[in-house]
Amino acid sequence: MKKIIVTTTINPPTQATIKFAEMQDWELVVVGDTKTPHDEYKKINCTYLHPSEQEEISKELSDILGWKTIQRRNLGFVYAYKKGVDILATVDDDNIPYDNWGKEVFLYKNVEIDLWNSKNGVFDPLSVTNTKDLWHRGYPIELLDTKNVIEFKGKSIINPLIQADLWDGDPDIDAMCRLTKKPCVKYDIKLPYGSNNISPFNSQNTFITREVIPHYMMLPFVGRMDDIWASYLVQEIFPNSVIYNKATVYQDRNTQDLITNLENEIIGYRNTLSLINKKYSLPEKTKLAYDIYRKCF
Repeated sequence: MKKIIVTTTINPPTQATIKFAEMQDWELVVVGDTKTPHDEYKKINCTYLHPSEQEEISKELSDILGWKTIQRRNLGFVYAYKKGVDILATVDDDNIPYDNWGKEVFLYKNVEIDLWNSKNGVFDPLSVTNTKDLWHRGYPIELLDTKNVIEFKGKSIINPLIQADLWDGDPDIDAMCRLTKKPCVKYDIKLPYGSNNISPFNSQNTFITREVIPHYMMLPFVGRMDDIWASYLVQEIFPNSVIYNKATVYQDRNTQDLITNLENEIIGYRNTLSLINKKYSLPEKTKLAYDIYRKCF
């Protein structure tokens, strides 16, 4: 089974990327940008996609995505698919993998999970953890007051297509949450779990099967909803396909401006619930980019 890790970075190799490069049975693909120190990636065990090589993969996709954006990762997804990947891991370069990273990937298997349903119809994966006061980036803010009203439905057997592992440290949660609570978390989850409800997952420590890749794009022109809205849209195509699992990385967050993060999440505060309820349409340029992405497969 071919397994590929894809990340995007403008930084020299970090502790995280170096550890991912050393993973047994995994190939690391690093998608560079115009600011990335290209030569530094010749020193580690990875496939480095130079900007010029990305344009060879798809000039049309490269052009619409533009530069200095994490959505360049989509070109890594296309590259991995064309290389015959079976399991793709999408990770961030500030998520340092634990020793158990990649050891419990349940894709292509029947796995028993704890099944939870939310009374409001949208499941927050943090609602069953020891940080119930936090919420996942991209969870509809209109539903926050009822997000923890959940019901345990017992054990269920699922053959998942997507597995989102959790993340200790300074997690990539909602910007308002991070600004007001400044959390540093250590999750107590031991077993995989999921829901029959739609739920958000991000692109920082997530495994997806080959069949999902052509439908999962980090959407441009929607701020920090790029991976979150992608997660909601892909669940419309593959319902009941997502599981969550224990933390397998520690996020030692790159320097970021939290106010800028907040500004880039406002589009989600305004429109996520409408998107889930099919009352909001993506921007036309985002739709065009998604059509171009789909044509790459």
